[in-house]
Amino acid sequence: MKSRADLLASQFPEAVLSGTLPAPLTRLTPSEVGVTSAELVDLFESQLMSRHLDYQSRRLRARNESFYTIGSAGHEGNAVLGKLFRITDMAFLHYRSGALLIQRSKQRPGETPLYDMLLSFAASREDPISGGRHKVLGSKTLLVPPQTSTIASHLPKAMGAAHALGLARVLEPDAVALPPDSVILCNFGDASANHSTAQGAINTAGWAAYQNSPMPIVFVCEDNGIGISTQTPKGWIHASFSQRAGLHYLYCDGTDLLDTLRGVRAAVAYARRYSKPVFLHMRVVRLLGHAGSDTEVSYRTLQQVEADERQDPLLRSARLLLEQGILTADEICALNEQIAQRVSRIAELAILRPKLQSAAEVMAPIAAVRQTFPAIPPVDPSRREAMLGVDKRQRHKPQNMARLINLALADILLQYRHCVVCGEDVGKKGGVYSVTTGLVEAFGPHRVINTLLDEQSILGLAIGLGHIGYLPIPEIQFLAYVHNAEDQIRGEAATLSFFSNGQFNNPMVIRIAGLAYQKGFGGHFHNDNSLALFRDIPGLVIACPSNGADAVQMLRSCVALAHQQRRVVVFIEPIALYMTRDLHQPGDALWTAEYEAPGEGMPIAVGEFGCHGNGTELCIVSYGNGYYLSRQAAHDLKQGHGIDLRVIDLRWLAPLDEMALVEAIAPCERVLVVDECRRTGSISEAIVTMLAERAPGRHRVARVTAEDSFIPLAEAANLVLPDKRQIIEAARALINGEVL
Repeated sequence: MKSRADLLASQFPEAVLSGTLPAPLTRLTPSEVGVTSAELVDLFESQLMSRHLDYQSRRLRARNESFYTIGSAGHEGNAVLGKLFRITDMAFLHYRSGALLIQRSKQRPGETPLYDMLLSFAASREDPISGGRHKVLGSKTLLVPPQTSTIASHLPKAMGAAHALGLARVLEPDAVALPPDSVILCNFGDASANHSTAQGAINTAGWAAYQNSPMPIVFVCEDNGIGISTQTPKGWIHASFSQRAGLHYLYCDGTDLLDTLRGVRAAVAYARRYSKPVFLHMRVVRLLGHAGSDTEVSYRTLQQVEADERQDPLLRSARLLLEQGILTADEICALNEQIAQRVSRIAELAILRPKLQSAAEVMAPIAAVRQTFPAIPPVDPSRREAMLGVDKRQRHKPQNMARLINLALADILLQYRHCVVCGEDVGKKGGVYSVTTGLVEAFGPHRVINTLLDEQSILGLAIGLGHIGYLPIPEIQFLAYVHNAEDQIRGEAATLSFFSNGQFNNPMVIRIAGLAYQKGFGGHFHNDNSLALFRDIPGLVIACPSNGADAVQMLRSCVALAHQQRRVVVFIEPIALYMTRDLHQPGDALWTAEYEAPGEGMPIAVGEFGCHGNGTELCIVSYGNGYYLSRQAAHDLKQGHGIDLRVIDLRWLAPLDEMALVEAIAPCERVLVVDECRRTGSISEAIVTMLAERAPGRHRVARVTAEDSFIPLAEAANLVLPDKRQIIEAARALINGEVL
């Protein structure tokens, strides 16, 4: 029994030769939409190539030679997008964009899209975009960042890239400048349009355009009426998006080349001329189900499937070529067969190419880049004084962490001219905790960007800025709010280098106010004490300073790392320590520091921990608030019990310099790990595991951690968090040989 793919493949030449082709949808002529006969044949060729890649992928999958069968069948009208958008218009693509990418590649001589895509299907390490790590549609030379199976997760960064294009008119990026009238292309499906990620990105684009902020982007919703097995209500996309504020809505039928040319040309022209977002609603059909493993007739009737097959865009394109006298039926069938054989021959070559052979090969792009960018030279002192002179006297007084981070951000913005701070309330208000106070007055609203309240859009903005050559420092107001948008870090920012084999990157330093000990304020939404989601992301750098002096040097290291190695960094700022000045008693000011200008003080490299004391009876390992409490406990243990110890401040939670840490702990018989995060999933688990594996049997080890609980309101918060008393008791028990 023939599969639907085989039936569809055989029905095409039969329909062309018999003339049983679907009726035209419009009365447009090629001249009216500005297309020549040769260009129509070229578009039709791209459509056929895409379709035969879909057929071939399924055949190879049956032989276990291909590993991805979500195809583009029915969406081949998007070849027009590949023709009318320039290759300098960055494209963020839906996974049904095979024809688009093939057509786009024709703009650049020497491209081999069929071979490249078949290498990707076969998971060959010679796949030029992902190196065999996933079947993705992407290309460095065509300015298409790779995208895996998306449910609209690429829309926020596409919106961010569009904002970056507008920003480039007033702020030069640290990259090759794109043409000033460039636009962003972003396509997706009708089911994905319902996702909160899509809704947020489109809303943000409209929100910006409503305020006359440049946002040159074309959102293309390829509406095939179904998401896997769930029908999209008839008329839903039009009803949802045709009247959105700040959004210019257009419609075309993607099964008809001439109508698609009309609609896409209008969309591109509008976005290019007005730098405003366009929503192009493109009707298409989905053929061959969701993927090769999808039994479509289990949720749709055979009549529905056959009705869609009669609207095959290849049949409509064939009719157009016949009616215009451009090709004969025999010539169309010959071209179809020629492409089928060509794809088959290339496939047999692609499946023989080498695959990834080791874990090291697979992981190579996670934390490495192909090149290291040069360091930014320091700012001329006179220019610095002119910009920051108003704070001169304050800078030479002991300051708390919040103020020190503020001063460090000012110097970073001064030194890195392509650096942008963005987030909710970071402008005139200066952030909830005044950490960004004065920055917008000093550097302007293009460099200190107030965003709307949507963490997905804040992080998407940062990713898009990074794509265009900026160095973003997005702020998330509270740690718990990251959960609204964590896939923008996990699934987009941190995976880009991996799925592009190091060719694409989106550097950033994500500042997050977090952790607990806020004296009961706010409950768990403002006192989240779990960092597990970050520790689970390969390649992510996680910094957590415990004091202002360290915060300054660590933030500089983070920004330098993001700039030079294009890394994604998370910078956790303990809210409870923002305003803390004293360590042991009121007025001692031991938790403040004078601000050290760039070039002053000791730099803190990524992975470098701090150590207070050199005792050997006990080593306490901690970070953040836990380190602050451990320093207090160490003082009392020394003064009250004569216990000689050392306290290590991890500073960096990823990557851990395990060998150096084991060496620093080695002289101590006992190790107490103090972790303000929950017992389950905390960094303390990693420290204990590290000691068990790298120094087995060498130390007695214990932990003091928070309970596996959310943080309640008011004084009840203290019941589930570690405190100085618990640290002292645990330390004494360890030394006395007691079981904790």
